[in-house]
Amino acid sequence: MDHKRAYLKEIISTARGEETADLVLKNAKILNVFTRQLEDGDVAIKNGYIVGIGSYKGILEFDLSGKILAPGLIDGHIHIESSMISPSEFTRAVVPHGTTAVVTDPHEIANVAGKEGISFMLESSEDLPLDIFFMLPSCVPATPLDEAGATLKAEDMKEFYSEYRVLGLAELMNSFGTIRNDDDIISKILCAKEEDKRIDGHAPGLTGNDLNAYVSAGVGSDHECTTAEEAIEKLRRGQYIMIREGTAAKNLDALLPLFDEPYCDRCMLVSDDRHPGELVEVGHIDAIVRAAVKAGKKVENVLKMASFNAATYFGLKERGAIAPGYIADMIVLSDLNDLKVEKVFKNGALVADEGKLIPEIAPLPNKEERYPRVFHSFHLKELVPEDFAIKGTGSKKRVIEVVPGELLTKEKIVPADETDGISKIAVIERHKDTGHIGVGFLSGYGLTKGAIASSVAHDSHNLIVAGTSDEDMAAAANAVRENEGGLAIALDGKVVATLALPIAGLMCEHDADEVAKKLVDMKKLAREMGVPEDIDPFMTLAFTALPVIPSIRILTQGLVDVNTQSYVPVLFD
Repeated sequence: MDHKRAYLKEIISTARGEETADLVLKNAKILNVFTRQLEDGDVAIKNGYIVGIGSYKGILEFDLSGKILAPGLIDGHIHIESSMISPSEFTRAVVPHGTTAVVTDPHEIANVAGKEGISFMLESSEDLPLDIFFMLPSCVPATPLDEAGATLKAEDMKEFYSEYRVLGLAELMNSFGTIRNDDDIISKILCAKEEDKRIDGHAPGLTGNDLNAYVSAGVGSDHECTTAEEAIEKLRRGQYIMIREGTAAKNLDALLPLFDEPYCDRCMLVSDDRHPGELVEVGHIDAIVRAAVKAGKKVENVLKMASFNAATYFGLKERGAIAPGYIADMIVLSDLNDLKVEKVFKNGALVADEGKLIPEIAPLPNKEERYPRVFHSFHLKELVPEDFAIKGTGSKKRVIEVVPGELLTKEKIVPADETDGISKIAVIERHKDTGHIGVGFLSGYGLTKGAIASSVAHDSHNLIVAGTSDEDMAAAANAVRENEGGLAIALDGKVVATLALPIAGLMCEHDADEVAKKLVDMKKLAREMGVPEDIDPFMTLAFTALPVIPSIRILTQGLVDVNTQSYVPVLFD
């Protein structure tokens, strides 16, 4: 108690100017998220906290004349696994872009390795110059139709709620089951409520009484809105809206009205899934900020949505603002036009300058010994071309049609012999060697030759492959299998490019620049094979196996109608 008393007295004395601050940031224009105005003054920092705004002297001082000082950026919903790099390398990539905190849902790795996967992510994200908070996966597997590497019940996750970085229950993707009183979902909701934790949503297109039921269950947010009308209805029912702009799903343009009053106070910015190439070249939350401002939205609103709103929603009471009593997580922006992040302060220390992370990050020791399911997650036989034969007969066939810039798919019915613009797609169970392989057809993806395979296939992360020949599909899929996960491209029966992702078949320990360069080369090759510029060849492919977003998907045992959560035949009369 005496230590706490002395500490508090020191804070108060520094705030009054009686003691010298540890750090003072001088002469910047400071964004006040409470008034949405820019104000002048020095920002004084003591013991990692902001203690005052006014006129101060510090042991260390930075002159920020002509610059903008804003709160550190917060991504309210992301899957770090989708960056394809480990938490430490993810930190190295995003902190220089001004991100000081993220809220991650580790359901990708949990679908592969269960509780072991969550533990790996928690340990791997400790002691980094980035606050990584967690929401516990609500749907492992995403639906009862999936074949994941693990199953997590409410009782399996209780132990994790005692971890201070666990903020709640992640996106309730099974909205179909939630509003129909699925016992497993109800148990997870009640467990989160007993711990007084947040519950995030994932309910594309939900409306009317079904939306009322979903919100009544305790779901406080949604990141799947694709129109302003859908978002406003959910706002009216009390939800927070996460405006998503990621690699595959780009909803910013459609949701620009939400950046205005009165909606902007209950909206935040998220990336959901973002590949390393975009993190390096385009940016993270800062890229969404720049895009919104370029579209004519008030910079004060946008920056508040990128920081304080997420902190408020998740109950991070000491984050998201530049004011006395708040953790000194701040970014220095070039000006109100370019909005380039020049410096990043975390807990009152300079952690990034001119695009480079300053602190060294120590590697995680003995990881493979302690997390065998994470590092050895492939269990299936070698594949042969015959595995990709279509079963059944009929005069018509169902085709999954992808939509550029969206996660939604359409069901397309064509004559069985039509091949124009259509390739094959297959999902192979890879966790338990069941031998299950679902095979169907895909359009809008653009492949005219070869095959593309990946172990990143949301959310059960089985082995997915699209191709124009069974031989190329087998070659690409086997290359991923041999690497214990990753991406592969085959052409004329030969493997021509690979990226190994040995951490659960989802991530690697290379730095973001290296992975980004490899992805650029592989995407260029995919373009030469016909995949159009408005389709991300890997992210789009990954989402064709996600059976919680309408309208039709493919799993290890065949085609699924998402709206009815039932299998449908590929060929029929």
